[in-house]
Amino acid sequence: MSDNPKTINSQDDDQRDAQLNLEINEKQKEVIEKDFVPHFLPTYRIKSLLYPLPIVIVIVFAAILAYLTFFVAGIQIEESYFSEDEFGALGVVLNGAIFTIVAVVSAFVIVFFIKKFGIGVLKYIFGLSFAFISFFMTLLFSEVIIYLIFVQFPETTFVLKLYFLFINVYLPILTAILVFLLLYKYFTSKSINTKNLIVLYVSLLISASMSIILPFWSTLAILIGISLWDIFGVLYKHGPIKAMIDIASQNDDENSLTKAETKEKIKNGEMIYDTSKLEIGIGDLAFYSLLTSSVLIYSNNIIIMILTTVAILIGTGITISGLKRNKILPGLPISIFLGIGAFFLSQFVINIFFI
Repeated sequence: MSDNPKTINSQDDDQRDAQLNLEINEKQKEVIEKDFVPHFLPTYRIKSLLYPLPIVIVIVFAAILAYLTFFVAGIQIEESYFSEDEFGALGVVLNGAIFTIVAVVSAFVIVFFIKKFGIGVLKYIFGLSFAFISFFMTLLFSEVIIYLIFVQFPETTFVLKLYFLFINVYLPILTAILVFLLLYKYFTSKSINTKNLIVLYVSLLISASMSIILPFWSTLAILIGISLWDIFGVLYKHGPIKAMIDIASQNDDENSLTKAETKEKIKNGEMIYDTSKLEIGIGDLAFYSLLTSSVLIYSNNIIIMILTTVAILIGTGITISGLKRNKILPGLPISIFLGIGAFFLSQFVINIFFI
């Protein structure tokens, strides 16, 4: 290695030239803008640089709801097709398989309805689903919050009457009004922010409720099964998720080229997809936070949950980086597998060195 200043300056100039050429080549590539799916589909739209924001929001609020319900309020309900205590590992596998099969069948049924009635039918499918989830889960967690408030007061006759009045009268009415407004906005509003807020709200309700209901190991089996299904459903040419996206998208940006020509140009590096804006599916947000909430409840350790969250965010970043060369990619596999790996590793380290 030479210490000659002229040599060092020459090396710096070469590095700057190489970086400049790389930037020029990147700018010279033809950028294909991706089609946005219809407004009523449950996706969260955001700039790619801000992708951790909705994920962290859902994870934090879902974890708070799950923790308050499970540990503080003491509501511990484990429901699954097969009991883990009775069937052991077989029960875990069966629970994961059944849940995955239900998801697979549901996807194919939805594709059938789309082909028969048009893409607009999804508005009503998701609208009814949102109504059901929002009403019952909002009712559940609102009851938990009201209970935790009233339990701070002396147990007098007045307090008990007021508590039962809130639980049995006021709360169902207010919840019904909230769900009605949510559905009204979902069907009528054209605001991206309104839609994003609804997607976040439903996501955290799904993940928080599932984390307190499903046994932990069955949850991991379900997440693994759904992630594998996500790979098939998105990447296989006849996969139902890919079919839904293809039907929903207009594909205007690629009309001048055949799919084969576009694929070849992307493979050769002549084209890249625009990834400045993203759409994160409601399922991705819900399952990311399901994993972290379940980890928190199982381990009762915020550090393990944070490490799992970081792994999920890293996995999402890796997936996003691949979107420059792929129109769509499954959002779950890399993030979920990294998150599960981070859980096992952090749990092992803490058990070995800190317990």
